[in-house]
Amino acid sequence: MRFDVVINGGRVLDGTGAPPYRADVAVADGKIAAIGRLGGAGAETVIDATGRFVAPGFVDCHAHGDAAVFDPAVQRAALRQGVTTFVLGQDGLSFAPGSAATVAYASRYFAAVNGPLDGPLAADGPLTVGELLGGYDRAVALNTAYLLPHGTIRYDVMGPSPEPPSRDHLAAMLGHVERGLSEGAVGLSTGLEYLPGRYATAEELAALCAPLGGLPYVTHMRAYGPQAGVGMTEVIDIAERSGAAVHVSHLHGPADVLLPLVEEALGKGVDLTFDTYPYLRGNTILAMVVLPGSVPGAETDRALEMIASDELDGWWPTLDAVWPRLTVSHAPGMEWAEGLTIVAAAERDGSAPAEFCRRLLTETRLEAGVVSARPDEGPEGEESVRRMLRHPSHTGGSDGIYVGGHPHPRGFGAFARFLGRHVRELSDWTWEQAVVHLASHPARRFGLTDRGLVRGGFAADVVVFDPAAVGDRATYEAPRTLAAGVDDVLVSGVRVLAGGELTGATPGRALRP
Repeated sequence: MRFDVVINGGRVLDGTGAPPYRADVAVADGKIAAIGRLGGAGAETVIDATGRFVAPGFVDCHAHGDAAVFDPAVQRAALRQGVTTFVLGQDGLSFAPGSAATVAYASRYFAAVNGPLDGPLAADGPLTVGELLGGYDRAVALNTAYLLPHGTIRYDVMGPSPEPPSRDHLAAMLGHVERGLSEGAVGLSTGLEYLPGRYATAEELAALCAPLGGLPYVTHMRAYGPQAGVGMTEVIDIAERSGAAVHVSHLHGPADVLLPLVEEALGKGVDLTFDTYPYLRGNTILAMVVLPGSVPGAETDRALEMIASDELDGWWPTLDAVWPRLTVSHAPGMEWAEGLTIVAAAERDGSAPAEFCRRLLTETRLEAGVVSARPDEGPEGEESVRRMLRHPSHTGGSDGIYVGGHPHPRGFGAFARFLGRHVRELSDWTWEQAVVHLASHPARRFGLTDRGLVRGGFAADVVVFDPAAVGDRATYEAPRTLAAGVDDVLVSGVRVLAGGELTGATPGRALRP
């Protein structure tokens, strides 16, 4: 037989949890056609995988590549970690579905997270989920899957209103959910610390979860860390009201607090999974970190009026302990501050940290982003990360943000760090367990039933990596440094990474469940 691609001499990690075994893998027509000792099977492309593992492509369960995925540099950064699929539409905010005003709102409010709408999607009009997926399909080297963003839907129906939805409002939101699912969304996401998602009740969210039909409710909860019990109680309430499966985004904090909450939910019959990234710092919008809930961040002009006035004079001194933990990641028009802590940037600016922060928010019109160190950094924090990722309900997610001159390194290193540090160095997983957590488990979670395994008839998303060399190289000081050890990747049977470089092929599919 003659194939499109044959990968010879590698050890296959098939995604089932079985130990690696020696086999060749042949690909034809975008699918895995044969696995075994294939001898001299002919192929247009032959990849020598001697001394390397052959695994299914990894699914990044939490990526903010909604706009950035069109950037070849971002595609290369993901593929160099073995990531072949981004799950987008995270934290309840993205570009569809909605009117032109809603698209503009989502672009503006989450500009420091998702970036500006660009590439084939750049438009001034309304956008449906089907149109969004059509813009991704075969336009990039990665696959994309999309979650319906609750905050975007709520804004499209109710604007920035904090009020509970009326019956008509709820019906309109349900209509968005049902249409989005019919057009190919893989679940519903919320961001309950962002706007307008913050205003939603468990009752509202449970109603919107009703049509999911086994697809997950994916949530940035209302509280994390030591207060995660608040968020998890609501998660359980929503799941019990709706019957929905639940996936908790970036579940970080003390394992002694979080793991009993996970077990409590599982014990109550909740179908629950969660993702984590292997770092101790976060990355988000500066305004969310430093402004009190009384400031309407969804209404930029009003928020800026409050920042400029004396309304918050009593608030700024409460943040004195916070300033040293914040490093500017994105500051359009003030790029000189990117990579500096708020304290260091204020010193260079000749101002106090609070005053500099007010200026940063004002001049960027709330678009500034920050990398935020958490109080639990250190050995105890890393031990919690390790315990969380060892839980069988865990899946991998980078929470990668690619906006700004100095983003968090997780978008450029998380999956390689899972492999290099947590498998090879710390033995938190075996290699076969790693592939379950990073490929097959998340593929099943989002209904991608033909991905996540090296198995005959499955889509040929295949990663070849060197177990002795794979690892992250991105740091907080140099966050855009590419990972090492992954040099050859196929997406839908097409070689997209060869020798660690993009081939220029764009076979990435917009995946539907």
